[in-house]
Amino acid sequence: MPTQADPQAAPPGAAPTANRVPTGPLGPDAPGYTPPPPGADLPRETLLPAYFGRFGGQEVPSELLPALDELEAAYTEAVADPAFEAELAELRTTYLGRETPIFECRHLPLSGGARILLKREDLAHGGAHKGNNALGQALLAKRMGKRRLIAETGAGQHGTATAMVAALMGMECTIYMGAHDVERQRPNVERMELMGATVVPVTAGQAGLKDAIDAALAQWCTRLEDTFYLMGSATGPHPFPSIVRHFQEVISNESRRQVRQRYGALPDAVIASVGGGSNAIGAFAAYLDDPSVQLIGVEPAGRGLGTGEHGAPINAGRTGVLHGMRSFVMLDDDGAVLPSHSVSAGLDYPSVGPEHAYLADTGRATYVAVTDAEALEAFRLLSRHEGIIPAMESAHALAQALKIARGHAERTAPGEPDAVPLLLVNLSGRGDKDMDEVREHLS
Repeated sequence: MPTQADPQAAPPGAAPTANRVPTGPLGPDAPGYTPPPPGADLPRETLLPAYFGRFGGQEVPSELLPALDELEAAYTEAVADPAFEAELAELRTTYLGRETPIFECRHLPLSGGARILLKREDLAHGGAHKGNNALGQALLAKRMGKRRLIAETGAGQHGTATAMVAALMGMECTIYMGAHDVERQRPNVERMELMGATVVPVTAGQAGLKDAIDAALAQWCTRLEDTFYLMGSATGPHPFPSIVRHFQEVISNESRRQVRQRYGALPDAVIASVGGGSNAIGAFAAYLDDPSVQLIGVEPAGRGLGTGEHGAPINAGRTGVLHGMRSFVMLDDDGAVLPSHSVSAGLDYPSVGPEHAYLADTGRATYVAVTDAEALEAFRLLSRHEGIIPAMESAHALAQALKIARGHAERTAPGEPDAVPLLLVNLSGRGDKDMDEVREHLS
């Protein structure tokens, strides 16, 4: 399957999978949706392609469009400027500590059946992949003359990354975080505050990540002249999904080269957790044109897809609009957004980035769901048998790798040639932040 949806429209900074005009309407499964008359649903002109198949776009109030245009123009100029890319590369090395290594598990899976490799994003400064995107966007904000960063956060890893790059750039910083997440991610709240950020608990709605994004977008509208909204995931209105993808692609650019050098081949599968989708799109990007590499995104099944208490819009959602983008969304029959649930605060989101929706639509990536219980068990196993405490987000991806390994071991008869799959898991962050909640669940 070609990944270039519009081969004539891929300037620097554009996502290769993006297209300028949506390839289809919002979709018949969106409650209350009626297709517009032919020609009435044409997108506005943008510098970069704004859609991924039928997903993406800029479904925002008109007062936000000038800010999005300003951001897009600054971004396209920056990524075409060798000086900007050189400064970013230097800070990736000296500040974030890239490149991050590949580690092959020595004991997992316990029953064999696969070789599990970990891309160690947990070893980057800040303890997660979030610094890749935060650093790039903070440099962009500085270039634009902005004096203040605002951001949303769920598990606190993006908030931590934003706080640390704001300190690095000498900028004011405000982080919006659901009040529920403030309580279950206290260590990250303390880290953000130590680095000078103001953390604003959001009590509206379900007091989670969706509500934090709502609050941040609303606040951005009031101070567009001096404030830069540093979006943490590959979601939101164009150009945010393309910007986040660009700054996170460093993950797969490194891992593709590292695995080839070490093993003489590409991995059989790349596996990453998917909430909004930033770590997964970063882990997948460089492999999109490698058909031999299976791409597996892991959504949170929570207490089970059948319970309604999950955060799996690709597996159990409908096409709809949320936070300025067309994508898969958890919606009820009246079109209202349903509450999401996950033991992982960073995956507790009722939608997904539009590029993931496109990859699911086209079949280039497969999206599965892992329950809280399965992720907690993977968290325990990696900690106990490899001495690596993963973020709960990453534990979802590991749980899927362990499932694949068990399935392969069960299908392989004794004496058959050894052709165990090579599974690359994006270990998107470390689990210090999750210790209190995990202890409560495991006890």
